[in-house]
Amino acid sequence: MSNITLSVDDKIIKKVRKIAVDKNTTLTAMVRDYLITITKHDAHQRKDAADKLRASFQTRSRDMGARKWTREALHER
Repeated sequence: MSNITLSVDDKIIKKVRKIAVDKNTTLTAMVRDYLITITKHDAHQRKDAADKLRASFQTRSRDMGARKWTREALHER
């Protein structure tokens, strides 16, 4: 597990430590949990976007029929 260094105002640190004590946890655990929550939320958003894109392809794509051209014919000079 990696360690990180953050610069946070002392007043904020005191307030968060009090909240951590009330929740029977630590400031470190609260930060770790918050970062985990962010990554899960981001992954969920990315999956939703990919699912919507796939659904869009399925509903909006059209059959173009058989290919009647060749690559060479398209790039003929």
